[in-house]
Amino acid sequence: MSLAASALLAAPGLAVADAVTEWNEIAAAAVATGRPGPIGQVDLGLVAAAGHDAVQAIERRFEPYFAEVRGAHGSRSAAYAAATHGVLVAFYPAQAATLDPALATYLANNGLTGDPGIAVGQAVAARIAPLRRLNPNPLPAPYIGSTEIGQWRPTPSFLPGAPPAFSPMAVPWMGSFDPLTMTGSSRFRAPPPPALTSLRYAIDYNEVKAKGALTGSTRTAGETDLAYFWTDNFAVQWNRAARAIADNHIRKIGDRARFFALINLAGADALITAWDSKTHYNIWRPITAINEGDADGNPMTAGDPTWQSLINNPNYPDYTSGANNISGAMLRTMALYFNRDRLDFEVTSNAPNVVQRTRTYRKFSQAAQEVVDARVLLGIHFRFADTEARRQGERVAEWVSDHFLLPVVPNHHSDKD
Repeated sequence: MSLAASALLAAPGLAVADAVTEWNEIAAAAVATGRPGPIGQVDLGLVAAAGHDAVQAIERRFEPYFAEVRGAHGSRSAAYAAATHGVLVAFYPAQAATLDPALATYLANNGLTGDPGIAVGQAVAARIAPLRRLNPNPLPAPYIGSTEIGQWRPTPSFLPGAPPAFSPMAVPWMGSFDPLTMTGSSRFRAPPPPALTSLRYAIDYNEVKAKGALTGSTRTAGETDLAYFWTDNFAVQWNRAARAIADNHIRKIGDRARFFALINLAGADALITAWDSKTHYNIWRPITAINEGDADGNPMTAGDPTWQSLINNPNYPDYTSGANNISGAMLRTMALYFNRDRLDFEVTSNAPNVVQRTRTYRKFSQAAQEVVDARVLLGIHFRFADTEARRQGERVAEWVSDHFLLPVVPNHHSDKD
């Protein structure tokens, strides 16, 4: 640990959990089971925005995302907990049996039972909950892509675990969702990918073929462990890392609430952006490309019909990478929040097969680059899909940070809860 990080940990008011980090952990777990998969991040963005709006209804230092409450007063912690709870129960009524006692226990343990801030949070939750992006009803026919050369189609599953073999595309409609912050889901659509006959395509094809293979790969043992490290649930993993960062570096509850709202709003819209590009271009995954490499018209890409990737391919097109969109967005938002790229922080992984479960980083961009590399090492993305996704996520982050939750009265703050 650096001297700077040690000093921050020792500073008064830091490294102490509060309503924001406690309820972010509850929210991340609820969303992961309530609407699993990438679509859950869209829910998490609204949950975090509700918490921010509840605190700012009382504090009035930053613009709200959506909900304002006139005459709001009371504990900001109570408001944050009640708003988070209210949105989660509205989204996932079946979880009320767990969430209701969690709220009652939190309020009782912190001397907040009956506090007027609870009503503030409830009012905000009632206004945020209707903003949820619902799945189409009825659902459209399953999307199975195309068998044309270069186009995505369902992929095999040759290892234990999800997705099942030849699954249709997951949540193909997410790319047409109304974003949480952007003017449209195609605002940051990726440019066209490299042509199948191009040198760039051949370079990236041969890289993933060599580095991402299940057997006979040129990966080192360290690269394999790094690849597995980045197979956790990214929304959960980045919020877990953000809680430690907030505990160590952000003292005021209003600043913490804004921090989590910004990163989760950016993460949500980054994934909507990724799905827009995925459905627009419908580019095949490396496993399909390498199995059919002799038919792509590129003399530099030798096919191998027996090639398999290190893990099963997720059931959606390659371009662009959802993992790198959300990672690029959240990490860039963190850098913008602290106004610097350099910050010591840790990330942990609960993914199977990982040996080194905690990794330390000196820069946000360092972690972002690792996610780019990892998806190639896993054999599930071409590098061009990863690098462009990271750029997309960063553009979304800059948009959110420039336009949302901005200061109302700079340098005005209150330490009273």
